[in-house]
Amino acid sequence: MTTHAFDSPAVRVPALSPAEAAVHFAARLALYTDVADVHASMALDEPGLVLVDTRDTRSWEQGRVPGAVHLPHPGITEEASGLVDPALTVVTYCWGPGCDGAARGALAFALLGYAVKEMVGGMEYWVREGLAVETDAGVARGPVDPLVGPVGVPGCAC
Repeated sequence: MTTHAFDSPAVRVPALSPAEAAVHFAARLALYTDVADVHASMALDEPGLVLVDTRDTRSWEQGRVPGAVHLPHPGITEEASGLVDPALTVVTYCWGPGCDGAARGALAFALLGYAVKEMVGGMEYWVREGLAVETDAGVARGPVDPLVGPVGVPGCAC
């Protein structure tokens, strides 16, 4: 294999070997799932997961993913066993990429022995991809943000 020296910021630090990259990306996919895959799973008769919203009550009331369980991350240790089936994979979400609430929730579930993943993008990308949002008043769907997904198609289509 030939190597080249480039003065390009994107490749100034060399990429990992293909074998090391495969290990990294396999681990990443084992820890994270995206909004489109969660949406597709939630539409199945048996999704194989329980989706957990780790935000506080005011945030939950503003809007949530239909079918999600509300369990704010500070209460997971005390309340998980009564609300979440340990046979299912737990997928946590919070506001979005700038929030660590989903990671805190995922850590709490992992420490309790649950299989767990974090939904990348959280509620922000759920909404931006034009997916249904539930409130006490009902379920509504907004438009797809054309910067995050194809218009007219639910999810990112990737």
